[in-house]
Amino acid sequence: MINCVILAGNEDSQLAEKSSKAFIELQGKPMIMYVIDALKASNKVDKIAVVGDKSQLGSLSIHVNTIIDHKGSILDNIAAGARYFKEDDMLLISTCDIPLLTGEAVADFITRALVSKADICYPIINKTTCDLAYPESKRTYATLKEGQFTGGNLFMVNPTIIDRSLYIAEQMISYRKSPAKMSRVLGLPFLIKLATGRLSIEEVENRVSKLLNIRGKAIISKYAEIGNDVDRLEHVQVIERYMQKNTRCIL
Repeated sequence: MINCVILAGNEDSQLAEKSSKAFIELQGKPMIMYVIDALKASNKVDKIAVVGDKSQLGSLSIHVNTIIDHKGSILDNIAAGARYFKEDDMLLISTCDIPLLTGEAVADFITRALVSKADICYPIINKTTCDLAYPESKRTYATLKEGQFTGGNLFMVNPTIIDRSLYIAEQMISYRKSPAKMSRVLGLPFLIKLATGRLSIEEVENRVSKLLNIRGKAIISKYAEIGNDVDRLEHVQVIERYMQKNTRCIL
């Protein structure tokens, strides 16, 4: 059993009147509750902490173990959650906006991440997997040697590495739209290979591991729901259609 931090930051959202999209309702249920339910259903998660604006998240207190009041960036919120669970060997981090998440998907990722013995594990999902599961959902993909992949919204991390990794992570986020600046962090040859689809998963793992002085591992997941997050109104509409379809199938 491991502990989990759900990121429910106080970001501005065009998807709801509330500033946190955690409370967007899908079939009469706040989006974050689908995530909480999936984590519990995995039978792999012990304590759950939600990080965000406590004044907005108070209603969740009966469903989770603690709410950590924090109103910074996503990286600040990750660090706040990691400090709370600083004695843990590994910690699961989840966003609040993957309402199709299932306990089976969570259990599979946790099991495989722990087996890897890496300091940080990140799920990636093949485009074919996503297209088969959710053909209406449009995601952003990176082309690697092994195929086209999108990133997931869970990751496993050793809490002790977070503070020393934040500077590089902040640079990568800040420079993500500037290839010239990003090349200072990742290196120009790396970026060229990435842009031309000649980079392998192992090369990405090795580059991240070297930059952060850790062992990083990409976990290819067969569960498309891990990467099916809600960023725009069209995502809400697509997910509601899938939920309605699944409800009809159950009935």
